[in-house]
Amino acid sequence: MNRRSFTILTSAGITYGLFGAGRGSAQSESFAVTRTEAEWRAMLTPAAYSVMREEGTERAGSSPLDKVYDPGVYHCRGCDLPLYDASTKFDSGTGWPSFYAALPDAIGTRQDRKLFMLRTECHCSRCGSHLGHIFDDGPAPTGQRHCLNGVALVFKPA
Repeated sequence: MNRRSFTILTSAGITYGLFGAGRGSAQSESFAVTRTEAEWRAMLTPAAYSVMREEGTERAGSSPLDKVYDPGVYHCRGCDLPLYDASTKFDSGTGWPSFYAALPDAIGTRQDRKLFMLRTECHCSRCGSHLGHIFDDGPAPTGQRHCLNGVALVFKPA
């Protein structure tokens, strides 16, 4: 293999890792709640649309929900499905609302290989809206940190 072939193959591998591998969108799956792109855009703010429909990430520390610790339930902004009980919320110090467990059958997951790392993406099981990622550095009893974008959530106090 010559230097040119090596460079081309390496570039192709990096491009695949950044944009291709494991990036099957939740929007390509079937969900109980579906909307057209125009309907999603009409009901969501530009920031919420970027996160929920394009798998973006809100800026750390920008969500007022990060510091809410009142009793209640966090729902999906896209379809109002209850996702997380406030009793599972904790201060992760990351600047995003974090939980150690979702409500039963509330979220779906898949591998995300963007940006040279393997992560677990989580989305609403009813409408497919991107919520955030799950990491294995959370507290007991699960050891998980569901690191979520606040713009994807609606808090309903108890």
